[in-house]
Amino acid sequence: MNFALIMLLLLVFTGGFWLLDKLVLRKRRGEGEPMPWWVEYPVSFFPVILVVFMLRSFLVEPFKIPSGSMIPTLLVGDYILVNKFTYGIRLPVANRKLVQMNDPKRGDVMVFRFPENPSLDYIKRVVGVPGDVVEYRNKRLTVNSQLVDVETEPDYSYLESGGLNFITTKRYREKLGDAGHSTIVNLDAPSVQLAGVHSFPHRENCEYNEDGFRCKVPAGHYFMMGDNRDSSSDSRYWGFVPDENIVGKAFLIWWNFGQFGRIGTPIK
Repeated sequence: MNFALIMLLLLVFTGGFWLLDKLVLRKRRGEGEPMPWWVEYPVSFFPVILVVFMLRSFLVEPFKIPSGSMIPTLLVGDYILVNKFTYGIRLPVANRKLVQMNDPKRGDVMVFRFPENPSLDYIKRVVGVPGDVVEYRNKRLTVNSQLVDVETEPDYSYLESGGLNFITTKRYREKLGDAGHSTIVNLDAPSVQLAGVHSFPHRENCEYNEDGFRCKVPAGHYFMMGDNRDSSSDSRYWGFVPDENIVGKAFLIWWNFGQFGRIGTPIK
């Protein structure tokens, strides 16, 4: 469901009634005559819809985390806020950039429209920016021939989606950008499931084998991976994220019904 498009249609609908009443209907009503209900309702909702539309389009937008691909940074059920302007001001619905601001950086947690189905929003971590050469072999990430620094942390355990399987993984502190973040890996799983690799634009920039992969990020694109490295559908499988698919930068967990202690946690 394209919520932005629905909001835009509601805005046009209610705004049309507000304008019609202001320019025509108000002059035709007698002194003290009440506004007809079919005019009053859309006119009353117009300012509310306008404020919500402007906030969601240009400032912040809420999202709910539906999967465990970003564990341990983000958990299923986390409600997060996404900064819509840090990467540039974009035209609502069309998502065309109007004002250039900051570029995504390695280590950013970014929401974007899924390249294979732009009606879906995905959230992953930026591991490669335009021009980078990203490699992931034997569970170690390399960017531009430099191994990304990692520190071993205590093992991490969690319930798989559906609560049927209890999984224990290795956890590492990885430093891609200015701040570190935790990743989890299953040492028994391959670095990439070769059977799951799709055909995608700029596929010729990537090389795959049993040890992992190597990809050069094309101009205007980004390479994304989940922090839950062995339970994430990401750029390893469906390719690069073009700049026009960017939604914004995730920056805060504002709610979690099951774990109140996560409320107010910054996303790093």
